[in-house]
Amino acid sequence: MTGLYIHIPFCKQKCNYCDFASFAGRENFIDDYLAALAQETAAVRAQPFDTLYVGGGTPSLLSCAQLEKLCTLIRQKISDFTESTFEANPESLTREKIELLCAAGFNRFSVGLQSFNDDELKRLGRVHTSLDFLRVWDNLRACGVKNINVDLIAGLPGQTLPKFLRSLEKLLALAPEHISVYGLQIEEGTPFFEQGIICDQLLMRKMLEKTRARLQAAGYHHYEISNFARPGFESKHNLNYWQYGEYVGLGSAAASFTNGVRRQNVPDLQAYIRRVRARKSAVDFSEQLAGKALEGEKLMVGLRQLDGVEISPAQQNFFGADLKKHIQDGLLVRDGKKVKLSEEGLFLANEVFYSFVAPFEEI
Repeated sequence: MTGLYIHIPFCKQKCNYCDFASFAGRENFIDDYLAALAQETAAVRAQPFDTLYVGGGTPSLLSCAQLEKLCTLIRQKISDFTESTFEANPESLTREKIELLCAAGFNRFSVGLQSFNDDELKRLGRVHTSLDFLRVWDNLRACGVKNINVDLIAGLPGQTLPKFLRSLEKLLALAPEHISVYGLQIEEGTPFFEQGIICDQLLMRKMLEKTRARLQAAGYHHYEISNFARPGFESKHNLNYWQYGEYVGLGSAAASFTNGVRRQNVPDLQAYIRRVRARKSAVDFSEQLAGKALEGEKLMVGLRQLDGVEISPAQQNFFGADLKKHIQDGLLVRDGKKVKLSEEGLFLANEVFYSFVAPFEEI
């Protein structure tokens, strides 16, 4: 299975928690960026892709005319995806854009709600309201979209458990096919970091525990640390990442993994445009993992799946002692031939994952 990711790095406003490769106030570069993206796409070897994910940034910020250009460059080289996801924010996804994207073949939409509480949205730096989201929801369903993911964030500054659970219940009443719930992470360089915001980890854990119990009771499959789906609606594109499949990334900061080599394009928007215009490679970094580093990464991404992973002989050789320790500490459990995160390990996953990333500590 091979996935295709296309990065659209433009945003109306940078959120207070965001450390992604995205840029606010650069809309004047969109047309130049799309032209560079068309050039990069033209150089991609013709091959079948199983999934497509257009992410960002805020891809829905593009105008209808710009979205037409994006869909044209995709169709010229690549088509027939089993799953094609378009990422959007409520303030910029209009009915006209939804109709255009559905006509172009997109069959899955991922919408960044984050909270149903407008005060919390304002604190996050979001530029939409809960009513904006409900308008988008109604338009998606009216256009026949039958596969929608919605994002929520737990542990926001000043957020209480009852407030968070009210957002969760309002979302459940809509019955989306897929729900992603992320605990807030404060990353260096973001406004929240500069403001000295500190997450209440115990409260966040309560929120995530309640989320898991509630969504499972409602029939959602908890298949990855932060992701829940109705049966059959698990994200095929993301599962390919977690199962260590191949993928090609196009656009600034986009990553690819093919033939055992990982590459990442230059993250700077203007540098990306300049390189592609000059017919130079957009790749800024590449590496080929081998041995312990390769097996450790496979374990790390694979263990994000709640079903766990089968331990290969090479992984047992490199990490047998680490696996044994995490099982003894109650963070991993054996399930037949597989090893997976325990209930406790779900909330302390990074303590497990550190064991599989270089530099390695000897036990």
